[in-house]
Amino acid sequence: MTPQDFDFLSCWLREQSGLTLPKGKEYLAKSRLLPLAQSEGLADISALVKELRRSSTSPLATAVVEAMTTNESLFFRDKKPFDDLKDTLIPEIIQDRATHRHIRIWCAACSTGQEPYSLLMMLAENFAQLDSWRVEVVATDLDSKALERAKNGLYSQMEVQRGLPIQLLLKYFRQVDTSWQVIDELRHQVTWKQWNLLDSFAGLGQFDLILCRNVLIYFDESLKREIFQKLTKSLRDNGPLILGAAETVIGLSKDFARDTRCRSSVYRFRNQPSAL
Repeated sequence: MTPQDFDFLSCWLREQSGLTLPKGKEYLAKSRLLPLAQSEGLADISALVKELRRSSTSPLATAVVEAMTTNESLFFRDKKPFDDLKDTLIPEIIQDRATHRHIRIWCAACSTGQEPYSLLMMLAENFAQLDSWRVEVVATDLDSKALERAKNGLYSQMEVQRGLPIQLLLKYFRQVDTSWQVIDELRHQVTWKQWNLLDSFAGLGQFDLILCRNVLIYFDESLKREIFQKLTKSLRDNGPLILGAAETVIGLSKDFARDTRCRSSVYRFRNQPSAL
């Protein structure tokens, strides 16, 4: 891979998905894209880049973006956000929405589905009153293959051992050969959508709660600002936004204020013009 090829890939990935590929990550591009190039009958990454220059809408272009996407996820990841949801955020949302009895939640960049399923299990275990409510969980990701896995809800023994308590495994999964599948009741509660965070969020509607965790760390500051601005249109006033532990709105948006009662990265949308 030539320096020119890497520079093109870096700019192209940002334009297509928002992902940044800084200098020094040439090894990552090579390890992920060379096998893809060879599977497509291309001699090397330079040949793959040549094809990308021809078209950014081809199946190959989609495969390149998906190959460079990080799909690391696990059940009840980081734990603290789920404690905040159980102890503080969901009770407040239930109180605020008592008249409508309708809650909408968006899990952005949901990867292979562990986050939305963890959320639904937490709700089922702690908030029986929601059985008579309309609870919508919308889960989106850029990677169509990850979404297909999420929709199927089929996980290996190793995957269910990462963060999932045994009692929840036995209650909400059924064994399929050597794997475990989320029960239909849970799988059918999620609406799965392929969605690029660079696109408009208008088609998704408004939400009472948004989880957008561990994805913005891959974006540069200008794209983060754009995404935070779009999120203000997607959250109801004072609605909570949960980010990853290493993510923040500081220096990027003044439309959100930290919820200091929570131990995880929870921010509240303040319905006022941004000063940035």
